[in-house]
Amino acid sequence: MSGPWGTEGPRCQAALAVLASLCRARPPPLGLDLETCQSFELQTPERSPSAVNAGTSVSLLAVVVIVCGVALVAVFLFLFWKLCWTPWRSKEASSPSSANILPEALQSPSSRGNMADKLKDPHALGFLEAAVKISHTSPDIPAEVQMSVKEHIMRHTRLQRQTTEPASSTRHTSFKRHLPRQMHVSSVDYGNELPPAAEQPTSIGRIKPELYKQKSVDGDDAKPETSKSCGKINFSLRYDYESETLIVRILKAFDLPAKDFCGSSDPYVKIYLLPDRKCKLQTRVHRKTLNPTFDEDFHFPVPYEELADRKLHLSVFDFDRFSRHDMIGEVILDNLFEASDLSRETSIWKDIQYATSESVDLGEIMFSLCYLPTAGRLTLTVIKCRNLKAMDITGYSDPYVKVSLLCDGRRLKKKKTTIKKNTLNPIYNEAIIFDIPPENMDQVSLLISVMDYDRVGHNEIIGVCSVGISADGLGRDHWNEMLAYPRKPIAHWHSLVEGNPRL
Repeated sequence: MSGPWGTEGPRCQAALAVLASLCRARPPPLGLDLETCQSFELQTPERSPSAVNAGTSVSLLAVVVIVCGVALVAVFLFLFWKLCWTPWRSKEASSPSSANILPEALQSPSSRGNMADKLKDPHALGFLEAAVKISHTSPDIPAEVQMSVKEHIMRHTRLQRQTTEPASSTRHTSFKRHLPRQMHVSSVDYGNELPPAAEQPTSIGRIKPELYKQKSVDGDDAKPETSKSCGKINFSLRYDYESETLIVRILKAFDLPAKDFCGSSDPYVKIYLLPDRKCKLQTRVHRKTLNPTFDEDFHFPVPYEELADRKLHLSVFDFDRFSRHDMIGEVILDNLFEASDLSRETSIWKDIQYATSESVDLGEIMFSLCYLPTAGRLTLTVIKCRNLKAMDITGYSDPYVKVSLLCDGRRLKKKKTTIKKNTLNPIYNEAIIFDIPPENMDQVSLLISVMDYDRVGHNEIIGVCSVGISADGLGRDHWNEMLAYPRKPIAHWHSLVEGNPRL
């Protein structure tokens, strides 16, 4: 072996290990004296290369861990400075700029002294609000001016948002509870208006809704299809006092519409004296003509006293041999005394109104309306009905009247009259009262339904009519007349039409 341990490292190390274990034995084995073992133990063996490499690796790993820890601490400090320190400093630096005053207005001491007085002017509010975006960098704004501006703007905002609702009587609370939410907005007072300076001085680039509104069409074009004319008809009326008979003469028709493929029609006329529909009379059929001449007389026995309650109904049809007859139109004469007193024959021309089926006379109802604005009380008095449609097999009805208070199509309340048995001309004289605040009168309407009472099964509806701002014809006129003359009952006859029994 060369060197202290020889050239063969592993064998020498194994031999030395064995020798060391033998020397540790007490007493040492034969051949080994105590001095030899002590001299062997005093010699320090050299470290192996693997041990030296292991120590170097541990040192490098420790250095890397320390460097990474320092880097993480540096990154954490940088993020803390960016996220917390910088925004706080920016907010502290920008807080004096909330005074909303232009820097040019604060260059001179005199302008600073007059600023508090200018803030009292409401016309300068728009100028101050517009200066917010410009004055973010002005460092010379006094503290008293800042506080004055803040208080003025907060006070003005509070005034704009302040709303007051007028007090109403306690009996209207049940009515308002049923109203939709958007209806309460109409009774709100918004206080002061916005200052003129806050409005935009120009409308350039803005959309103008009035430019997109459709122009109103002429009255003739605005009429629905149901009101267009389908020609004219000529007839005459005369009353024979001796026989108590109304004589109706159908003279001729003019300019009827063509219903056949050949461009002509086969017209004839049905005549009714309403409300009696059992007595139906009709003319002869005239072939292939649009201007027929009938010249036929028809007699209706009726007392003279009842003529005021009767109506003349003329229905013009086109005859068809192999299918259902087509209706051309109809004429309804509500007042038989419209042209004369019927003592002599009077010729009458009427426009034939378009219709697809014969109108059924359901009867009429008379009621009065009266409104007291101070008390907020609407009184509808059902007076009577006449010529109601017979709903029972006996030829009579058991009518009663149901009045519904509507708001935006929703029924808020309903009230009924008593039932009148076996009559087509009932008399009620019953008052129905609704409590409605004056500010809500233009948002409600009344639906009057005449019903036929049945002991077994559902009650049948005879006809309906409505009054209100949104009603048509006489219903709207009656409502407006009631509002124009408060505390005065206004009575009118209303014709019944078919309606929805669920309302």
